Amino acid sequence: MAIKNLAFDGKKFDLSYELINPTKTEDILFLHGWGSNKDIMKSAFSSHLKEYRHIYLDMPGFGKSSNNYILTTKEYSKIIKEFLNSINSNCEIVFGHSFGGKVATLLNPKNLVLLSSAGILEEKSTNVKFKIFFAKLLNKLGLKNFTKIFRSKDVDKMSENMYATFKNVVDEDFSSYFSNFQNSAFVFWGKEDSATSLKSGEKIANLIKKSTFTSYNGDHYFFLKHSKNICERVENGIS
Repeated sequence: MAIKNLAFDGKKFDLSYELINPTKTEDILFLHGWGSNKDIMKSAFSSHLKEYRHIYLDMPGFGKSSNNYILTTKEYSKIIKEFLNSINSNCEIVFGHSFGGKVATLLNPKNLVLLSSAGILEEKSTNVKFKIFFAKLLNKLGLKNFTKIFRSKDVDKMSENMYATFKNVVDEDFSSYFSNFQNSAFVFWGKEDSATSLKSGEKIANLIKKSTFTSYNGDHYFFLKHSKNICERVENGIS
């Protein structure tokens, strides 16, 4: 593991990352989802795609990477571009899980690999709508501290700036970014995913012109059990 000290737009970050197969000349970047870190991606993919140098990164505010600011998804992508430049990486393959899928799409790699990506707005459940309504009501009544009981489990124990960042990114519609993506894409999904539905995966695959879609048995973390097959499909299909 290494730490890269990075300055971007007047902000300073200490980014934790790890390289696998460091002598290889072609790179693959792996981006985790919200509330996760590089270790889950490493556990799934580090033993595959051995002809590539793997870059496992904790995005700002996750794992061992610092973040003291309120960020947007676009800022995440720009920070990661700066990070790739700083390690002299011309990364042409990017894997992105969930929130990491949106960031990966904005990086515009030659080959995009989406794993149950976020970015399609879905109808909220009655329970979620109920929580949002009462959280807003408590805010209006000046009882902001009580709204913490309505927060998503994704931001449990997160700092206030990361919670504000979460609110920035959670309800983004990335349909236009997917439809404007012109390079090759592999869209992989879990059939029992309750965080980002199978229908969302099918929609993303339809929006991205040069894409293939494959679904597997499993939930939002289906790739932990199917990483070998995913990597074989990517390796055989990259342009």
